[in-house]
Amino acid sequence: MQAAGIIIVRGIVQGVGFRPFVFGKAIEFGISGTVTNFGSEVLIIASGARFSEFLREVSRGPPMSRIDTVEVRPLTQIPPAGFFIEPSRQGSLSGMIPPDIATCEECIHDIDQNGGRYEGYWATSCVNCGPRYSIIRSLPYDRERTSMAAFPMCPACEKEYADPGSRRHHAQTIASKECGPGIRLLDPAGNEVASSDPVRESASLLDHGHILAIRGIGGFHLVCIERSSGELKRRLGRTEQPFAIMVRPDMLDQIVRVTPEDRVMLNGPERPIAVMAKRDPTSHHGISNLHTLGCMLPYTGLHHLLFHYLENPILIMTSANMPGYPMVTDLDQAMAKMNRDVDYFLTHDRVIVNRCDDSVVRDGHIIRLSRGIAPKRTKIDLGDQTILGVGPELNSNATVYKDGFTVTSPHVGNVRNPQTFSYLQETIENLGRLLGAEYDLIAHDAHPQFLSTRYAQHLAKESGAELVAVQHHRAHIAAATTRPCIGIAIDGVGYGDDGTIWGGEVFAGQAPDYQRVGHLEVVPMPGGDLATRFPERMLYGILPGNGVLDLLATRGWTDIELGVLTKQLGRKVNIPYTSSTGRVLDAASALLGLCRERTYDGEPAMKLESAACLGNATPWDLEFITTGGTEVLSTRALYREAFSRLSRLSRDDRRGIFDIAASFQYNLARGIVTIAINAAGERGLDDIAISGGVAINSAIRYTIRDEIVRSGFNYIVNREYPLGDGCISFGQCICAALGKKR
Repeated sequence: MQAAGIIIVRGIVQGVGFRPFVFGKAIEFGISGTVTNFGSEVLIIASGARFSEFLREVSRGPPMSRIDTVEVRPLTQIPPAGFFIEPSRQGSLSGMIPPDIATCEECIHDIDQNGGRYEGYWATSCVNCGPRYSIIRSLPYDRERTSMAAFPMCPACEKEYADPGSRRHHAQTIASKECGPGIRLLDPAGNEVASSDPVRESASLLDHGHILAIRGIGGFHLVCIERSSGELKRRLGRTEQPFAIMVRPDMLDQIVRVTPEDRVMLNGPERPIAVMAKRDPTSHHGISNLHTLGCMLPYTGLHHLLFHYLENPILIMTSANMPGYPMVTDLDQAMAKMNRDVDYFLTHDRVIVNRCDDSVVRDGHIIRLSRGIAPKRTKIDLGDQTILGVGPELNSNATVYKDGFTVTSPHVGNVRNPQTFSYLQETIENLGRLLGAEYDLIAHDAHPQFLSTRYAQHLAKESGAELVAVQHHRAHIAAATTRPCIGIAIDGVGYGDDGTIWGGEVFAGQAPDYQRVGHLEVVPMPGGDLATRFPERMLYGILPGNGVLDLLATRGWTDIELGVLTKQLGRKVNIPYTSSTGRVLDAASALLGLCRERTYDGEPAMKLESAACLGNATPWDLEFITTGGTEVLSTRALYREAFSRLSRLSRDDRRGIFDIAASFQYNLARGIVTIAINAAGERGLDDIAISGGVAINSAIRYTIRDEIVRSGFNYIVNREYPLGDGCISFGQCICAALGKKR
């Protein structure tokens, strides 16, 4: 029986308390030797009669770890008695730092403990919880390579840090009031508000209706109570956009209907925002005028303290940045941008090295991949080459593949914005440094004008890596499965092979070779991006004629405006063409008078979904066209039916509007899944996969799922990555790798 060895543990073993865990097991089993961080790996020298038991436990690791491999090599020189944690050394970068996670219950107990040294301290954490990714500068993971380096430990913290019996044994984030990051309350001019307890004072200000900017783990949030939500929307100029809320745990089930999947994540270490159906669809209208509400539970010691002092059980908590822009992390930047929007700033002095927004989930599916979930590391064999996927343009992130694993960054945003584009570059540089990546392939979107495409070209020129263009919707399907399948990609926009804007596609094949076998009807977008902002333009593009013109006239369109619209379509001036599912839903929302101008991403389709949830769906006749072997669903036929039904309603028949909304969604979903089922039957394929931002719509997704299952096929959806464009960089890596293998 083996009694000694050199053990090398690879995986997510940094920032998870692995060394103190190993130390504890060594003491338990009477093992002599050492443990040290070696790059992103853990190196253990061990000797003792119970070596096999020790090895078994070490191979399981502590709760936050994710172990890839455990290698055991012969040990020729037996170590002296005793076990020691040695200083970290530079070495292989084969793993990754874990995401930031919620403060654990034991630390919350410490914060609440009267007379304890952590009583009321906002930054309390241990080896099992707290910030990781947001504070790391480089590996190995030690305090001096994080933003905690600015806070030398006091004697009491040093004692716990060195105590093998403490869960703060070698906890790099250990801190207390005596030595750790401090917290201050400031007015908009930067003057400190005199208070012995800034958090208690902040809670009082919130209860009295004030709006605060609060610096958290990964950036600033704008925070207020529910009755101040209208004022916050007015100040931000976001009168229609829903806000997320943080809610006291005992109130959650009184506000929303919590699915089992969402409850697991809400109470787990990830603590994302979960979008859930309101118990009363008309409630909390000032926060969200949709039927859903994004809720999260307190996930830091600071949040816990705020709710301890607050009288109100709900806080609006929205990211303090414009949609699509990166999180604001720096106090000076926050005060410069928000001093007119907020009344006070509650801030701390720990540097946020890597910004990170809140993750968002719905029905167990990821909408936004960020805090608590990302950086996300996935085991997948894509060969020996190192690959970078730079992502799409909207809802962007980046993915690096190296040595059998992909690592996907937290959400970046809309890289059309110069600030967000810079953030994408910063994120890619950080990932590359932490992983020690030197790229062989760089994958990018097929759209030649995207800034991410140009950045990929720049990186390839610098590094000598090979460029690989990956069509947007093929990346969507590859992210869902690498098996042969029929793929349904339903989203907003993506550059198609034929130069048109795709977004309602059915593919057949296996990554990266997907043949387009079906799609939604290709229709004009009068004015291009204007048709996205004003979906009534899209409506006329799909259903031109006097009926729609008369409808628009009743809504205030002037004769001149209508004339320009008709001439533009007739002369085909600035008229791109699209098969986008998102644009079809936008136009339906406009037809029913639910949303005439888009003020935030996805607004028309989201308002259509909210109306539909109050109605009853009925089957309509579907029309299909076959062109060149490709089956096409006529969306114009759906609009003619919807328009006909709308024209028969009385002006105040809201129920009728809801029924049309429900039926339109249902029949659109029926139509595209019918194409997919037909294609699967013709080609003898068992799997039908779905991806794309429109699949976030529960009614559409469930309709597609139920039809697939009822027809005897396997329904495939990726629950590990976002349904929307947050999966694209992952899919780009897959397509690039598999394309080179063939």
